[in-house]
Amino acid sequence: MPYNSFETFEQLGSASNFIDDILELFKSPSLLENFSREECSLLCSYMECYGAPSQTTIMQEGESGDFMLIILTGSVNVIKHWQGNEYKIVTLVGPGEFLGEMSLVDGQQRSATCKTAEPTDFAVFSHEALNEILIDHPRLGNKLLLLLLQLITVRLREATVRMLPTIISTLV
Repeated sequence: MPYNSFETFEQLGSASNFIDDILELFKSPSLLENFSREECSLLCSYMECYGAPSQTTIMQEGESGDFMLIILTGSVNVIKHWQGNEYKIVTLVGPGEFLGEMSLVDGQQRSATCKTAEPTDFAVFSHEALNEILIDHPRLGNKLLLLLLQLITVRLREATVRMLPTIISTLV
């Protein structure tokens, strides 16, 4: 689902309008705890917010992507295609959690489908915005890249823990 596809959702405006709510979501301990209020405010100026009703697909497995989402309210099921026509819910994410960080970085296909479990508001951060921040605000850009690296390593560790029993059982 390309970034511009969000135009069909309720447009809530710039994430700057929600700075206090966003800061509240990311109180310590959080991946954003190393960002000052000013840095968070600047980061928010590069994001747009949208609302989606329950049971709405906001990311589709296999589609290319150039953005990530920050869930502000509601919750989202992360769903993975399993076998044939079978799908498995991998996890449920809620406010303050990120989705799509891998595609933001590498522009590759989405690894899972994300579908709202209830009415959900989210902020969209695009690859274009990341590039603009890296050029215009290199210190903030570097902090943001470290945040993305942390997010991706957390996801890798979680996947390893989930997959380890299956890997071990195939070796025995």
